[in-house]
Amino acid sequence: AIVLREMVAGGDQLKRRFQTILDLEHEADAIAREVLLGLRTTFITPFDRADIQSLITSMDDSVDLCKATAKAIMLFEMTDFEPEMRKMADAVVECSELAERAVGLLHDVSKNATALNEICLQITRIEGDADDAYDRGLEQLYQKVKGGDALEFIRSSEIYKHLEDTVDSLDDVADEIQGIVIEHV
Repeated sequence: AIVLREMVAGGDQLKRRFQTILDLEHEADAIAREVLLGLRTTFITPFDRADIQSLITSMDDSVDLCKATAKAIMLFEMTDFEPEMRKMADAVVECSELAERAVGLLHDVSKNATALNEICLQITRIEGDADDAYDRGLEQLYQKVKGGDALEFIRSSEIYKHLEDTVDSLDDVADEIQGIVIEHV
């Protein structure tokens, strides 16, 4: 998420940052495989195996969407980004950091239920703000290119959509965490 935000900041390091995202995504895939393998070989888990599987899958999906966004940036040779795109990239980082914090509290769901619920509500609020940035960004983009550069609209709207999907996926992570809290409190 942080490297994706750095990409959306623009600059001359896009290829290096893209490679970093690819490397991190491969690392995340390895972690997801390790967790899923551990689920099949461990008798005692901190909570339901299906919940762990759903959570790690939703987390992996959000990493995959960061990668997809970075790929779109490279594919469309984007170097300049609209302010609303930067806001959405900030939302990706904020939600990722909150999700990381929430996962760290899952070791004792009952004790940390209030904090977990608050974190999930924060993620949902940030996702709503990112949806608003998406809508504003598309509207501003349309006004900017209306009657002119259709290719620029397509390029930029694709980046907006990828960012929006990424933030939504982090809200899905929060939904999985809230489901765990509901089941165990």
